[in-house]
Amino acid sequence: MSFSLADLTVHPNELVQHYSRFRVAERLLLTGHSHQAWPDCGFEAQQQAWQDAAEWVDYKWEWAFAQAERVRNGFRTLLDDPSGRYSLGASTFELLVRLLSALPLATRSRLVTTDSEFHSLRRLLARLEEAGLQIERLPAHPTESLGERLAAATDSTTAAVLTSTVFYNSGQIAGDLEPAMAACHQHGAILVLDVYHQLNVVPFSLRAAGLENTYVVGGGYKYCQLGEGNAFLRFPADCELRPVITGWYAEFGQLTQEVSTSGVAYNAGDDRFAGATYDPTSHYRAAAVFDFFSREGLDAHFLRRVSQHQIGLLCRLFDDLELDTRLISRDHDVPTQRIAGFLALYSPQAEQICQRLREQGVFADQRAGILRLGPAPYLSDRQLEKAVAVLGSVVASL
Repeated sequence: MSFSLADLTVHPNELVQHYSRFRVAERLLLTGHSHQAWPDCGFEAQQQAWQDAAEWVDYKWEWAFAQAERVRNGFRTLLDDPSGRYSLGASTFELLVRLLSALPLATRSRLVTTDSEFHSLRRLLARLEEAGLQIERLPAHPTESLGERLAAATDSTTAAVLTSTVFYNSGQIAGDLEPAMAACHQHGAILVLDVYHQLNVVPFSLRAAGLENTYVVGGGYKYCQLGEGNAFLRFPADCELRPVITGWYAEFGQLTQEVSTSGVAYNAGDDRFAGATYDPTSHYRAAAVFDFFSREGLDAHFLRRVSQHQIGLLCRLFDDLELDTRLISRDHDVPTQRIAGFLALYSPQAEQICQRLREQGVFADQRAGILRLGPAPYLSDRQLEKAVAVLGSVVASL
């Protein structure tokens, strides 16, 4: 089936039939940037994981690994990246740890990043800084010039440049990152991109962007609707890094051979950064959801059209409220084309506003003075209008 934009603006939205367990037609779920609803097919897939374990016991891994490969292919499709390798993990944090453990930090002790990275990387780098590494944090904003500024900050002492392609606090899209890639290549560093807040809401082609030599982390907890436990580390096919922190799956294909005494072995394929025994349930769910998106014609380009319509509507509705800008405001200098999947509203009382919205049935979230309103493709325009009306009454009551 293929939906039109009009199908997803009416009430009830044409997609709601596929999200009955999350009751998306009955609730105002504006947490689309953080935890989107899962389609019903994911529930059925989780049941299948249990049934396969019961039927096949330890031989279930043949079926589990098949699900994992479907998940890898789903991410490859989203990144337009047929040549990349994909190690899977429960979170981007654990994959970042493995990647950083492969870098020559003893001789290249400098990492370049931004001041707007998600907490998993922010906290990890802060602790490494305490341990003696040099961490240079560039302002993420203005985002348009970020690629050039990252390039200028990269030198021969830099082991890696790490940046998001969409920033979790503002929702703004990073500018051209190819200059950063070129600088990393020149100085022997690697470029690491966090695409979590871009994946499946803003189309991103590694090939078209000239970024096929990058390392990429991301996952399906947000706009992909895959739920927890579906993160990935993408690395170039010719990668020869030897991460210190990996599990026995990183040499899974060689376990039938005699253990080498000449050094730790690594798989040549997707599992170079792999961990160890895991719960495959998340991959069953993810594979089913990827199939659902494909079957219903919900590709990233169409979802971007839906998202831009919804973000534009939220902006207009919010502006029409004419609220006191000392209480809450948005950045009018950023066009909607530079915004990814959520609208950032700035307020010194963001936490209080978020709590009051929740009490009145509007689910949103906030981060350090920023209220984030994240629409999703299963919400109708009428639901967005109602949510913003509630926001207006909440702010007026402060």
